Amino acid sequence: MAALYKELQPVDAYNIRLPQTFSDYDRQLLTLFYQPLIGPDAMGLFMTFWADAERENGQTYNHYHLMNILTMPLGRVFEARISLEAIGLLRTYRKKDGDIRTFIYELLPPLDAKAFFTDPLLSTFLFSKIGEQSYRNLRARFTLESLDIKGHEEVSRSFLDVYTPFQMGHNGDLDDAWKLEGRVEHEGIPFVNRDFDFDLLRSGLTEQMIPLSALNAVSREIIEKLAFLYSLTPLDMQKVVMMALDEDLGLPVDRLRKSAAEFYKMNVSKEAPVLNKVYVQEPPKQTGKQLTRDEELVYYLENTTPIEMLRDITGKEPLPVDTQLAERLIHTHGLPAGVVNVLLQYVLLRNDMKIVNKFVERIASHWMAKEIETAKAALDISRKEHDQYMKWLKEGQKQPARRKPVREEKVPEWFYKKEDKKKKVSSKEAADIAEERRKLLEELGVTGNGVD
Repeated sequence: MAALYKELQPVDAYNIRLPQTFSDYDRQLLTLFYQPLIGPDAMGLFMTFWADAERENGQTYNHYHLMNILTMPLGRVFEARISLEAIGLLRTYRKKDGDIRTFIYELLPPLDAKAFFTDPLLSTFLFSKIGEQSYRNLRARFTLESLDIKGHEEVSRSFLDVYTPFQMGHNGDLDDAWKLEGRVEHEGIPFVNRDFDFDLLRSGLTEQMIPLSALNAVSREIIEKLAFLYSLTPLDMQKVVMMALDEDLGLPVDRLRKSAAEFYKMNVSKEAPVLNKVYVQEPPKQTGKQLTRDEELVYYLENTTPIEMLRDITGKEPLPVDTQLAERLIHTHGLPAGVVNVLLQYVLLRNDMKIVNKFVERIASHWMAKEIETAKAALDISRKEHDQYMKWLKEGQKQPARRKPVREEKVPEWFYKKEDKKKKVSSKEAADIAEERRKLLEELGVTGNGVD
């Protein structure tokens, strides 16, 4: 499994392509059929892509936009994206130019109800997610009642009954018409089961048992999907094929699907099969040892939006002026989200939990000149240049006649114990906290007088 930073970064740009306008029918299919399969994260990502694509201005976004609007870390955004790709709702194209990556996300329409229920993987996956009764109700809702035309005679006119040909001149050659795009038909989920051995399947089925023409009439994809879904070997599928033969030695797809389900119930499990995700994003780990607190902190800062970080460290919703500052640093000045997180956290901890815009912007200008691009590099330079930054802070502050010493903040406890509630402390507890504060600041490389 590739590390997340190799797959995606918040600063990576992307455009959205919507080949055709989606309808209200598509929205119903996405909500009722696909949402139980892909979950709310992937559904939210698709709807965000859809909304942004309908602006029709070809705007370029970066992935911080998705992290911010979905209030999700980058890892969850990436998992949501690959869920859409796997289910056949999204195609992703990537272009690399040195260290710069750009993506194109092409939205695909959902399968219609008939095609969805015909697909063995999707229909069974939905059945396992919502249960038998809900599945039957949903199927009945989208089943078109047959039209009773008994006793009626069709009197519809054909095209030629109504229209006659019109001879166009030389200047009206239709062969020179523009190339037009029709609706992109959903091709189903991208699926290839390379592990299934068709030669072994055929080797056990003689012409006397089943005509080769009957087996060839069923697409390889259907057989691969059924074998994958029900965990069937080629030898198992031989038995399924024999069970599915009709009286004319034909192999209807409906009978093949039903036979596969019956074989699964008789030999594997009475419960419907469940599909699990293979990809799960995990924090980076070093072989043979635990992550240090610094490594955990870097991972958190690189994969959290500044708004979420401010919410975590203060325990309340950040003020609009602070969120606007964070967004300006990212969108206008191009600082990575992880670097902005370190900058805002540093200023909060060193300035009595208050953000001073001019102080933040002065440090940001310094980091831009130093080409600081990662949270780790930002942590390192904040420790190294701590004395200089404190000097800048004092220069920007008004000096009152009698000024109480500025309280130093400890390393944020919310990072390690986010669920802890604030408690009143006794004088003894306060002394213990002061000692703990000193030790934690030393771990960050910052002492009361400066850096180590």
